[in-house]
This record gives sequence, C-alpha cells and structure tokens, in this order.
Amino acid sequence: MRARDKAAVSALRSALAALDNAEAAPVDEGALRGLALEQAPVGAGATEVERRALSEEEAAGVVRAEADEREAVAASLTAPAHAERAARLRAEAAVLHRFLTAELP
Repeated sequence: MRARDKAAVSALRSALAALDNAEAAPVDEGALRGLALEQAPVGAGATEVERRALSEEEAAGVVRAEADEREAVAASLTAPAHAERAARLRAEAAVLHRFLTAELP
C-alpha cells in the first residue's frame, strides 16, 4: 500500500477476501429450516461456529484460483477498448503468482 501499487493492493485484498470466504464454516440450512420461531437460536453468539482452518495447500489453491480467474478474464477481453483492464488483471495475476512462488520464512 505504501508503494501505491494499485494492482498489488487490489489483488491482495481480493485474495484475502477469498481466503476469508474459504475459511467460513459450511452452513447446514436443513437443520434450521422448519424450526418454529421459539426453537430458533437466540442471543449473542448463539449461531457462532468456529471457522475452518485452511492447510497451506488449500490456501495456495485459493490464491492460485484467484490468479487463474484473473488470467482467464484478461484473455477473454480481446476488444481494444478493454486493453487497459486486461493489462491490470494480468498485473494482479502476476502479483498473486509471485506470492505463490515466494520463499516464506
């Protein structure tokens, strides 16, 4: 963010959101469907569940999917009017790929 690299900031924010979504616990709507109002969970934290913990491979897969999606959309933007958007998407994908191949401490 300090470097004011808009492509990197956009890509990283999107990847963090995708990781956050991937950690969400699956919802069992069938368990709540058909309950009478008085049987519904009530109160602060009554419906809270622990989030999933992603393995390193799962997290890398989410980030890889985000990068692949950007590359696919960029490839589909063939009109000259969309050249700038396609270039930005490719730059974002490159940022995500750099994080996937970076050596972590």
